[in-house]
Amino acid sequence: MKGLMRNYTMILRQMMLARNALLERQRSLRSWKKLSVRQAPTLMRRHHSTLFRCYVAGNAAAPVKGDKAALLETKKKEMEVKRAAAASKGAKVFYKVTVKDNGMGMPDKDIPNLLGRVLSGTKYGIQQTRGKFGLGAKMALIWSKMSTGLPIEVRSATRKQTYIAYYKLDIDIHKNEPHVHAHKEELNPQKWHGAELSVTILGNWQYYRAKVLRYMRQIAVITPYAQISFHYKAEDEKNSVSITFVRRTEKMPPPPKEVKHHPASVDLELVKRLAATTATSNLQSFLFKEFSCISKEYAGRLIDEMRSGADVETRPGELDNKQITRLHQLLHEAKFKEPDGSHLSPAGDAHVLEGHSFIVGAAVSIGGRDIKPGINVYRFANRIPLLFEGGSDVITKTALKRINWAAYKINQGSDKIGVFVSIVSTKIPYKGAGKEYIADDMDELVHAVKHAIQQCGLQLKVKITRQQAAREQKLRRKNLTKYIPNAAAAVFKVLQSMAQAPAVGDKRRRLEAEEDILSPVTRGETVEATLAQRLIEYVERIDTDMALEYQMQQGVAEAARQDLYLMPLGAQHEYGAELHSNVCVLKLLQPA
Repeated sequence: MKGLMRNYTMILRQMMLARNALLERQRSLRSWKKLSVRQAPTLMRRHHSTLFRCYVAGNAAAPVKGDKAALLETKKKEMEVKRAAAASKGAKVFYKVTVKDNGMGMPDKDIPNLLGRVLSGTKYGIQQTRGKFGLGAKMALIWSKMSTGLPIEVRSATRKQTYIAYYKLDIDIHKNEPHVHAHKEELNPQKWHGAELSVTILGNWQYYRAKVLRYMRQIAVITPYAQISFHYKAEDEKNSVSITFVRRTEKMPPPPKEVKHHPASVDLELVKRLAATTATSNLQSFLFKEFSCISKEYAGRLIDEMRSGADVETRPGELDNKQITRLHQLLHEAKFKEPDGSHLSPAGDAHVLEGHSFIVGAAVSIGGRDIKPGINVYRFANRIPLLFEGGSDVITKTALKRINWAAYKINQGSDKIGVFVSIVSTKIPYKGAGKEYIADDMDELVHAVKHAIQQCGLQLKVKITRQQAAREQKLRRKNLTKYIPNAAAAVFKVLQSMAQAPAVGDKRRRLEAEEDILSPVTRGETVEATLAQRLIEYVERIDTDMALEYQMQQGVAEAARQDLYLMPLGAQHEYGAELHSNVCVLKLLQPA
């Protein structure tokens, strides 16, 4: 309260100083006498309101020239806040939201505690999990209770259950206990298993419609093994929405595995908690069994290095604060094998950040219908889309500022570029209380994201180069073919005139004897159409050779090579010597 009053006093003081400065400036102006009584207070109110907004925003410094991206991001956030405020003042409607899946379901007797009680527990291991807080269903229940006061309805069945368990419940926020309004068993003739939750909330569909659909699309992108259906039923049927994202693969990634804590990832409080709750009888077993990458021999060496009165047989629960502090310090100073990332899903090349493995997956696309020109970034963390505060995220900053797109034959300004980056880890380094963006101040993470996008750029460059070569080849062929009829007619006229004229000179007679060009013209075997066909064949052959040479110059020849066999028509055949080139090795068939 004191801090709030202090801030308020400072705001009033700044406002009074600004008022006095404004009055002094107005007195010095010649036009002061022309101002009406109404105009002066209006100017003062405008000045005061501007000063107040700047102070509340944190007295931010004036934007540096050239930092247009940060300024645009700030303005975008301000516009978003204004739109959200306008939406909150708009008409709100009660909506019933139902979510249904065909998963493993929840046991009947555990449903009240799973949904009606906010639980906390001690983690003896770490595991990659979807989501951010692990409170999704409980937060929906509390939101329903706070906005409408209505309970939620739950239907669930496990694979072994012969019935569907139905609950209508809410949560006692003060006692942190479930309050069950109704419970019954329903028939399950379809042998369905999974969970279905229905909540009634207060909302504004017109304002949040685009965000909901965007979230559903991105969920479908990151989970191609699931079929997702979304249905919105409006009072007017023409305003209803029904979208289904079909399953694009039948292969599911393996589930992530739980692993022990890496010594480099633990903090002091975690070491204390593990020491107090471990079932091991001595300190050596404690280090060996409760942490990963520590062998029994190495655990003994660590205990010897502690030099704080503890030995191998000391019970972990008997360690005092000084000994635990020394152990924690030693765990961060000693060298340990890095975790390999095999416990993450989907698997890939793992990196390590503060003792936690993480994997970065990326994809880059060009073109598309519902995408605007420029770089469009789609961020995912542990298979969950991140929709807000993208300007501060490591993925967005890397895609916009750290990648030279021109090196991959991509125009950053005009091409429709989609950058998809997914990060999975046992600990995502979020920033902010809402966990809406990932930190940009960790070199390991920045390097991994940049490398993943660059590798996608290299693969895309190969395809773009091939497409450009094909387009140029088609254009060259079109331009050359356009002049073939005229060229064939002109050449044929020259040959006709030469065939009709008598042979004069030794050179002419020698050429006729060796090449025999004019005789077919005289006999009618060579006509204008024959010349046109020969020119077309020549253009195609030369064009193919030029395209191959162009691709070799652009590095396409460095792509993956594979053996290619052509089956000869006859059973009897022999191959000649090998003919080597930069792109292939040929063995020509020898005539029988």
